[in-house]
Amino acid sequence: MDDLLDRPVTTLQGTATTLRELTGGGAALVVNVASRCGLTPQYAALEALHEEYRDRGFTVVGVPCNQFMGQEPGTAEEIAGFCSATYGVTFPMTEKVEVNGAGAHPLFQELTAVPDVDGQAGDVAWNFEKWVIGGHGQVVARFRPRTEPDAPEVRAAIESVLPR
Repeated sequence: MDDLLDRPVTTLQGTATTLRELTGGGAALVVNVASRCGLTPQYAALEALHEEYRDRGFTVVGVPCNQFMGQEPGTAEEIAGFCSATYGVTFPMTEKVEVNGAGAHPLFQELTAVPDVDGQAGDVAWNFEKWVIGGHGQVVARFRPRTEPDAPEVRAAIESVLPR
């Protein structure tokens, strides 16, 4: 495996795949998500970004996680239903995983090694932390949870990995 896009993941529907297959080999915004968080309304902006940029080879990938105050307690079916009915989510979602600690998914073991804009690497701080990954699997930016998905700095990072 030569880059993050080749990392195995399982979809919310239980299908084994890779990030490359989920994204069609293009750029991605990987986000750990939760349905019962104060930041859950970010789903709307994530879906808008996915719609806006998908024709340029960009995909948002949601990764549910229940490690932060139990804010994603649902089953795969409940998570999918909530995201679709409440926010019209069409972007791919993985199975629920751990993002921190000894049980962290291998993808997040790598993502958390990447520093944010302040130079801080390490554990995911909370739900809705974001990583921009280019089409060759390189992480170009990490944004902490309170940074809105459509913030200028997130858009600039996305634009930097997309064809003109």
